[in-house]
Amino acid sequence: MNGLFNNQPYTGKVLSFGELLIRFCPDTEGNWLDNHQMPVYIVGAELNVSRALALWGLPAKYFTALPENDLTQHIVKSLQNKGIDTSPVHYGGHRVGIYYLTEHNDIKNNALVYDRAHSAFAELKPGMIDWDKVLDGVSWFHFSAICPALSQDTADLCKEALEAASKRNITISVDLNYRSKLWQYGKSPLQVMPGLVKYCDLVMGNIWAAEKMLDIPVIPDIHESGQKSIYLKEALKTSQNIMEQFPKCKAVANTFRFDATNDIKYYTTLYTGNQLYHSGEYETGHVIDKVGSGDCFMAGLIYGFYNRHEVSEILEFATAAAFEKLFIKGDATTKTVAEIKRAIK
Repeated sequence: MNGLFNNQPYTGKVLSFGELLIRFCPDTEGNWLDNHQMPVYIVGAELNVSRALALWGLPAKYFTALPENDLTQHIVKSLQNKGIDTSPVHYGGHRVGIYYLTEHNDIKNNALVYDRAHSAFAELKPGMIDWDKVLDGVSWFHFSAICPALSQDTADLCKEALEAASKRNITISVDLNYRSKLWQYGKSPLQVMPGLVKYCDLVMGNIWAAEKMLDIPVIPDIHESGQKSIYLKEALKTSQNIMEQFPKCKAVANTFRFDATNDIKYYTTLYTGNQLYHSGEYETGHVIDKVGSGDCFMAGLIYGFYNRHEVSEILEFATAAAFEKLFIKGDATTKTVAEIKRAIK
């Protein structure tokens, strides 16, 4: 199989589907109140993937929904200047979603505050989008578990998009990123995500996300030993279970990032062709921004599979890209392909 999803080279665009957000990043001491300023980033898990792919030379296309005003025109122009095709953007609604995250924290921290209710994207409903137009010239469709976490409407919209992409034999990937502060509309991930993952060729996440969203159990005492061999064994078991439950899936990737007080350890796995590959191990005691590392890993996987690289090469590139993102401010990578290849262990 060589890790490839079809026998033909990819020639179309990679469409990322999800909500664009504005991220405000106050400092931990609260000096922004006196300085009247703080860093601002244009972000979103799927947008982070598009930005990386465009930087690396792939034909990136991006779908989101935005209100039609001067602010969003500035945003769209900025994305276009980065090489992203924004023609699918749906204009409507009244606001852009926002989140606040105190510097040097990650999205699992209490410093995360969402302000995205009633955003243009959250108010999308099935039947509003012309998928023939959006999916024209697309070879790969990517989404994440954040979209169906917003509301029943966005979950239904996501399924509508996946059905349309599947009918066109478009390769589909998903990032099982779990956001506990979302999923507030009466449905659990287990009630929604299996019905979406069944359309996917590539599933990325970690063993705990698979347990939370797909009901694939992880041994309860896995952290007691802290042994890498046990984590790899669980990655193999989880990957095999995903493929058994979802026959369309051809590859499963898992990330392992362990954050100690003054140290981060990082490695990944990729299961495809009945074989588990695992990356080199990366370690650092200094991190600039933890957000977006998983998105960068996802982009690295798409980049490798799209270009028909060898499986081990795909995994090592994606892992190095994700690790290097830890030293970059903001949600998206700025590292080139050459820089990432030099960082591979």
